[in-house]
Amino acid sequence: MSVFSKSLVAASLEPLLLTLLSEGEVYGYELILRVERLSGGKIRWTASKLYPLLHHLENEGLAEATWYPSESGPDRKYYRLTRKGAAALETTKRDWLELHGILARLWMPGGALPQLAPA
Repeated sequence: MSVFSKSLVAASLEPLLLTLLSEGEVYGYELILRVERLSGGKIRWTASKLYPLLHHLENEGLAEATWYPSESGPDRKYYRLTRKGAAALETTKRDWLELHGILARLWMPGGALPQLAPA
């Protein structure tokens, strides 16, 4: 559940995950808690939303996983970013920051992008 539109959250899923995975190994439920905490409760992922995306990142070579024993229950699958994932994150950051800059200029009072010269 989220207070943002589904399409906005959907577009941000991969960049959020890549960023969180860049901080080191983490297991799925921990990712769910981190996103909820970081967003102040505005983004709430479910396992049914998260795990298909983690599997997609694995299939694309952007993340890899290892099973580790857990002292408090069943073994846990920990995910981490690959080199390919780190490169994808840098590209994604650049794209999102550029898009953010465009929107910020458009939404500033009196703001607009420069007009194109007639062709």
